[in-house]
Amino acid sequence: MIRNYLKTAWRSLLRNKSYTIINIIGLAVGVGACLLIFLVINFQTSFDNYHTQKDHIYRVLAKRTSSEGVKYRAGVPFPTSRGMRVDYPQIPLIGSIFDDDNKQMSITSASGEIKRFKEQDVFFTEPQLLKIFDFGWLEGDKKNALVEPNTILISQKIAEKYFGNWENAMGKTIKYDNKLDLKVTGILKNPPTNTDLPINIAISYSTLKYTDYKDNQEDWGSTFGSHSCFVLLPNNISEANFNQNLVAFIKKHKPNDVKRDAMLLQPLSQMHYDTRAGLYTGQVFSKDLIKALSLIGLFLLIIACVNFINLATAQAVNRSKEVGIRKVLGSQRKQLILQFLSETFIITLFSITVAIALSELSLPALNKLLDIQLTPSFVTNPVVLSFLVAVLVGVTLLSGIYPALILSGFNPITALKNKISSRRSNGITLRRSLVVLQFGIAQVLIIGTIVIISQLNHFKNSALGFDKEAIITVTMPGDSLSRLKMNALKSEILQQPGVKGLSYSFASPSDNMNWGSPIKYDNAEKETDFRVNMKWAEADYFNLYNMKFVAGRPYIKSDTVREYVVNETLLKNLGVTNPEDAIGKTINIWDDKNLTHKIVGVVKDFNVSSLREQIPPVIMASWNGQYQIANIKLKSTNVKPTLAAIEKLWTAAFPENIYEYKFLDEKIASFYKKEDQLSQLYKIFAGMAIFISCLGLYGMVSFMAVQRTKEVGIRKTLGASVANIVYLFSKEFTLLIVIAFAIAAPIAWYFSHQWLQDFTYKITPGAGIFVISIASSVIIAWITVGYKAIRAALVNPVKSLRSE
Repeated sequence: MIRNYLKTAWRSLLRNKSYTIINIIGLAVGVGACLLIFLVINFQTSFDNYHTQKDHIYRVLAKRTSSEGVKYRAGVPFPTSRGMRVDYPQIPLIGSIFDDDNKQMSITSASGEIKRFKEQDVFFTEPQLLKIFDFGWLEGDKKNALVEPNTILISQKIAEKYFGNWENAMGKTIKYDNKLDLKVTGILKNPPTNTDLPINIAISYSTLKYTDYKDNQEDWGSTFGSHSCFVLLPNNISEANFNQNLVAFIKKHKPNDVKRDAMLLQPLSQMHYDTRAGLYTGQVFSKDLIKALSLIGLFLLIIACVNFINLATAQAVNRSKEVGIRKVLGSQRKQLILQFLSETFIITLFSITVAIALSELSLPALNKLLDIQLTPSFVTNPVVLSFLVAVLVGVTLLSGIYPALILSGFNPITALKNKISSRRSNGITLRRSLVVLQFGIAQVLIIGTIVIISQLNHFKNSALGFDKEAIITVTMPGDSLSRLKMNALKSEILQQPGVKGLSYSFASPSDNMNWGSPIKYDNAEKETDFRVNMKWAEADYFNLYNMKFVAGRPYIKSDTVREYVVNETLLKNLGVTNPEDAIGKTINIWDDKNLTHKIVGVVKDFNVSSLREQIPPVIMASWNGQYQIANIKLKSTNVKPTLAAIEKLWTAAFPENIYEYKFLDEKIASFYKKEDQLSQLYKIFAGMAIFISCLGLYGMVSFMAVQRTKEVGIRKTLGASVANIVYLFSKEFTLLIVIAFAIAAPIAWYFSHQWLQDFTYKITPGAGIFVISIASSVIIAWITVGYKAIRAALVNPVKSLRSE
């Protein structure tokens, strides 16, 4: 029986090819968009943190309360895990991991050639962590691999990159940062692409005592944001109980900070999206964005279904005689409903097939846009297949049930007499409502897209408080021998004709390295209850970045801290209203007498990170031992030869180190990668929504032209012009689009306003955004309607009347 329904439905669809093709295209675009969104969301939400006992694994968060409010950090002091193992022996496993990315690793080949690599995913890892997580082993002793100092685990891809194939890597030596020889004691499987712990290199934690971090191993006062501690709780200890125990833990190990500092557990299952401690680097998809994308996918699917319903009900008049004949021949309404649902099923099945093909073709562009790795094999994924089956059933019912009820409900006598008109059918009001719904959703997407693009332009064009053009930053070697060459290298680079300036520093102005500390101002007994961002830089740093002073001067040239420059925000936090009043006042850091010096200048506020965040209080001084980068300002001409000359000089000075540079403006632009990706996504989705809506308009106008052939002929006979006929066809749709805009505008404004609250520096959506939205929707609709309307208007009225 089902086979007969499908055969009949197929023949019916072939008789109405234009109707079938328009519906397949509309549904394919809607389903394709929904499928791509589903694939992205599934990729982002099925993140892999090597869960073995997910419900019992927790990360330790640091919590600090100050005048700035409550702030959380993923980083905890280095001795945390060691202290917890002593204080809480009942906890089976506690382990730390320290992300020390952008480190140079090198090997010596059999021929004596030294190969150097810069690696991002380098972690110092306690052996206990290998028992908490299952990182996947190819070779090595899991129990003892990282027990000894100077041992290292590498992933399969690192092993193949360094040694040709991973089977040859065991026992080989890798040099870390030109300082330590590390023995390979294990090979791990490649980390999943969607993990928060992308461990490609794991160095034994005990090796830290031989690195630059050796002085931090017993330091409870300092924290690094990339140093995390994980805890595996037994069944008889709850998260709440352990959080209570951490109060005493802080009191014991950080007695002076107990009033402002605390620790608490964060379930591993929440780590990926818990924004309290900040999303992971490069992570674009927050929970809110995933919800928004889910809604957009649903809306695009709804628009496609609405499109189908509009076309089906508009075509009802053309099929009235068919329905009448079927009823006269004995077809029951139930049979007719199944017949029309079969047609919808076939159209939906074809649409899903086309959507899968379009999605596969779109994957390379989508992967490039979002920096993800979706593959065409998604069609074999059970989750994706379940989704597609759900879409097939859902779209068939959602799109087909109403048209089936309308078509099957025609009176056979009236239908045979062909007296059912588009205006007498009950779908006219619904069709108008659905057109409003279609364009309402489309205009919400258009307004949202314009808001995101405007905010992105605001980011790119806003003054940052410093000059970012034609400046490169180059990472410096960290060893003391290399620092002895700094002055000579600086002199050589400054002699290059294409170089305008060079200054060494701990970071560029836009690098928020989060090195902060409370301070004592003007011989105060107590430290401030807020942290001050510390930026160490040479005295010529201010001139190179063209920073403006509101009071005082830059500090004098020196290799050590002798004078301080602060920013306006620091003075505001201290309650100093006149910058001149701060000149000559002292600042002390860490209760160190050698770091007690006077303020000699107040620099105008500058952004130390993206414009999403407020400008923090900043203190600056010269300190040669802390410099990590060279800031080099170039002339706008002959850039390539200048870069080549700098590389040659740098390589000659530091032959054992890889030379890398970054343009500062490109780095700042990368801060807004998330917004840039969002704007691209919204452009695509808004375009799809408009395309589907206009496809429906085109189909409806086509059917309207057929139904009103006689009316158009009479109007032309009575003197109506082509413009009059076009106006006749377009006025109703224009009114519906205006109504859709009236509904969409406040909704779009509300959600845009909510989204903008995440930014400290933001635009205010003005009337222009909404004018562009309504104008673009109306113009696109006019173009869509106008083409078919003009064709109808140009038909010879004699032929029109004869055909009637």
